[in-house]
Amino acid sequence: MNLVHASNESIDVATLSLRSPDVVMNAERLGAMHQTRISFVRTLLRKIDREKWTLSTHLWDLDDNGYGQAIYRLQTPEHTYHLVVFCNELADDERNDRVIAQKWDVTFGLVFGEIGQELLDNLKANVPLQEAGRNSNMVMVLARANKSVRVFDHIVRFLADGKQPDLEVLAQVGYILRTTAVYGNGKFGIYDFKPLDHSEDFNQSFRAQMCAVYLLREFSLDWVDFLAKKKGGSKAVALHPEIKRYLGIGNATGLGMAPYLINHPCVVDQWLTTREEAVQATLVCDIEAEKTEYFESLLKRAIQHFTEIVTINEQQAALNTTVVTELTSLQSNLMTTIKDYKTWAKFLQAHDYLSFESQEVIISCLMELYPERVDSFQEKVNADENLILPKGKVIQDLLNVLESRYQWAITIDFNEPENSYWFWYRSVDKEEPRMGVRGQEPGDDRELSLDIARQAKNLYLALQQADPQQLISEFMLSKPKYRSIARRVWNMGHKKMGDIQMNVLHKNAPPMHLLRCKLSMFGATKFDPRSDRWVRITLFQGAPLFAEVHSDEWLFPLLPDLSTKSLSTENSPTQKLSIQDSAITKEV
Repeated sequence: MNLVHASNESIDVATLSLRSPDVVMNAERLGAMHQTRISFVRTLLRKIDREKWTLSTHLWDLDDNGYGQAIYRLQTPEHTYHLVVFCNELADDERNDRVIAQKWDVTFGLVFGEIGQELLDNLKANVPLQEAGRNSNMVMVLARANKSVRVFDHIVRFLADGKQPDLEVLAQVGYILRTTAVYGNGKFGIYDFKPLDHSEDFNQSFRAQMCAVYLLREFSLDWVDFLAKKKGGSKAVALHPEIKRYLGIGNATGLGMAPYLINHPCVVDQWLTTREEAVQATLVCDIEAEKTEYFESLLKRAIQHFTEIVTINEQQAALNTTVVTELTSLQSNLMTTIKDYKTWAKFLQAHDYLSFESQEVIISCLMELYPERVDSFQEKVNADENLILPKGKVIQDLLNVLESRYQWAITIDFNEPENSYWFWYRSVDKEEPRMGVRGQEPGDDRELSLDIARQAKNLYLALQQADPQQLISEFMLSKPKYRSIARRVWNMGHKKMGDIQMNVLHKNAPPMHLLRCKLSMFGATKFDPRSDRWVRITLFQGAPLFAEVHSDEWLFPLLPDLSTKSLSTENSPTQKLSIQDSAITKEV
């Protein structure tokens, strides 16, 4: 029996009645997902809290303008790691969030093991070069970030003058630094993900990357305090702890992320199946008064969160307004209507008329009610990505899978121009995936194989012309061009969630749905689309600081209310260390 062990109870996953893939894998619903308890940022911090990881400043060698290098030492029960940060002077016209950028305000790496002088010299020479460098294979994560110049300068100026920054200015962005790429898994010759399979620290998807970003957040907060002290002297104050908690790390993500979800279907299935199992583990619970009160408080928090979000995207702003309207109505009548439902499943089902955004907010809130049930799923996000065709199966078996799980694809008429409007290609100049209009723009001869719906439809048409009792293996020998999509359809058709139900070639198919899905699994908040092809978000916004990390809820970050609290804190200047004074250890 497939049992997931929680802290207080065991959940028989096999007995959970999951929602249909037609519901869960609907692209529009995936494009409305929010952070949950099993998003990667949340599970990382619970692990840090549970295992009592420690963080210390190993080297602080920044000049009076904040340029130079800093190293943080991370100690886990298993290993020692270091976050190595390089701060560079950058002209405004050189600041670019695109992959093709060659300079950044900050470059950094999460490094396995001790940092000796030889390794430090190597890192200093190569990490600022990013893809162009020859980085050590001890670098587990390679990344870079740019300032939000307005927020950065505003915070430093105010702190140096003895004042806390204007919260309305901070609310416009929600971060000091935003990453533009966070590389892992052996890319560019750095530490490969495979050895981490047996690591107790970073053996889950993207955990090392999320950790590097979380530590960068600590650096960004130390950085502004340091510069304020340098500029303001005895008059300067440190950033208020509640403001520090409010500020996360930004991220600018474009089309480059979308192909990941298409090219790694087993990973997507594992993520969303695990998420759905966690959801169902809460939905089967009977509604109780104590849980209802907590749920109501979370709805109030969500309403305030969406009221505070600032976005320049009119469509997202309209969605946020709808969420506020719908959830306000729901929350105001909750205590009188909740008695009509025995379980949370009945409650959610009764509110399926709400927008996808509101439904997904409700799901995120419900998952907070039962941490002893939900948290037991947090280590189930890794996937076996092998796709194989079975032996002894015939054409009819494959047709059955297509007809039962791929109706969303095989019913599409790809002779209609709108269903094949786009083609995806990789730009040589921009080094990123791009979309072009078929028949109007060059490049469709180099089209990326992301058209899963069209491939599934073509496979279906070809199989219908074959003998239903012919072995699949025999068919593939004569028509090998279908082997890849046949493997995918067979394997994903037998998984609980399977493929995302989206024709990415359709004229009105927004890539934002794909970006939003992956970013919500990471734990992103404050979605601010800059077009239908790239978005700015925050990670770890509202999260506890490392020194106070805890496992409590921090869903839907809110602007701090400092009206009744002291707006100045005692100065705690960061100690500046030289290489000679620091704890640089001899390289092993």
